[in-house]
Order: sequence, then C-alpha cells, then structure tokens
Amino acid sequence: MSTRRLGQVDYLPTYEAMQAFTASRSAGTPDELWMCEHPPVFTQGLAGRESHLLAPGNIPVIQTNRGGQVTYHGPGQVVAYPLIDLQRAGYYVKEYVYRIEEAVVRTLGRLGVTGHRVAGAPGIYVRLDDPGSHALLPQRPMRREPGSEALSPDFTGLGKIAALGIKVSRHCTYHGVSLNVAMDLEPFARINPCGYQGLKTVDLFTIGTVVSPDEVAELLSRHLSATLAP
Repeated sequence: MSTRRLGQVDYLPTYEAMQAFTASRSAGTPDELWMCEHPPVFTQGLAGRESHLLAPGNIPVIQTNRGGQVTYHGPGQVVAYPLIDLQRAGYYVKEYVYRIEEAVVRTLGRLGVTGHRVAGAPGIYVRLDDPGSHALLPQRPMRREPGSEALSPDFTGLGKIAALGIKVSRHCTYHGVSLNVAMDLEPFARINPCGYQGLKTVDLFTIGTVVSPDEVAELLSRHLSATLAP
C-alpha cells in the first residue's frame, strides 16, 4: 500500500477524488493510503440527523455517503483515508474497523497515551483524568450473553480523540479516520459529535501531549500500513 501525503486540502474535492478512485478500480489496482488535513468543515453521514447540527455558523456542512453522524474536520487534525480492496486483503468490514482503531491505539501508545474502545461507539477514547492509564474500562466492548440487549454507550470520564466513518463499495473502502492533535476544539460544541449529545471531544494537546500533526501523521500512516496489511 502506497502512502500519499496531500497536505491541507479542501474536503469536497478530496471526497470526490476518493469516489472516482474507487469507481475506476480494477482487481489489480494497488491500495493507497491518503494522509491529509482539511480546512474547517462539518461532514454529515448517511444516517445523519439535522438535529445534531446545533449551530454550524459559518462553517460549511457537506453531506457524504459514509456511515455515522456529523463530525468536524479542521487544521491540527490528522485525517487518514485508506483505499483498500477488502476482498483482496482477505478480511471483512468489522475486522477492517478493528484494524483501523488498532492503528490509532498503537499511535497513541507511542506518545504515552492509552486509547480505549467503548462498547457500541466506534472510534477511540481517552481517560480525561489519566490519559496514560492502562486500566481496563468498565464500558469496554465485551462478549454479550446470547439474547441480551446491547448497552447504550457510556462516555463517563472519557473524551473522544479519534472518529471513524467509512464507506465500502464493491468490496473497496474509502473515507476513514481522523485523529485530533492540536486544533481549535470549539466547533465540536456546535454539533452533537457523532450523534451523541454532550460527548466531550479532546485532542492530544488538551491532554498534555505536545506533538506536531506531521509527526502524528507519520506514526499513524506507519501503523495503518502495518495493521491493514493482508
């Protein structure tokens, strides 16, 4: 998988380029990983509700065909778009999501931060009171008894640091994952992030980790290349 570093690029033409790349793929088209940053923009997923856009103001809102609800992209956030042929890679969507999250967890680990998964809520979260703690979350994903109901996501004591939204077309993926490094977090207060009212969004800077987006992009791209390999 080759990595393309796009720098800061507008969201809409990047989205359209991902669609075009995926539509024109053949069975032999090599996979790519696009790393970039976007100017301020809200993006709405297929299931996105208007009610989760509280006060977008002067920040544009773009409708997309990815899964999930509304999220925000802006400077100081690393965005990764894996363009993967899952049929060729040999794994399914559920494992694909796990592998992306694992790459984020490993990236954070290299920076002394422990990333956590929350049952029923894709993405990666950190403990606000102790971002380096390895203690297991009580709300982590666990095996459920057959017939038992899924619990509602519990974000007590947590902040979301990485958001995930994907699309799969003809076994090929696009869209991807964003990791907050050092950004203006105010726009997240204008939405219900990922459709959850009151969900706190954080970045590495806020939890005391000073690192450049370029350094994080390099780490994340390396870990994605490793975890997404067939």
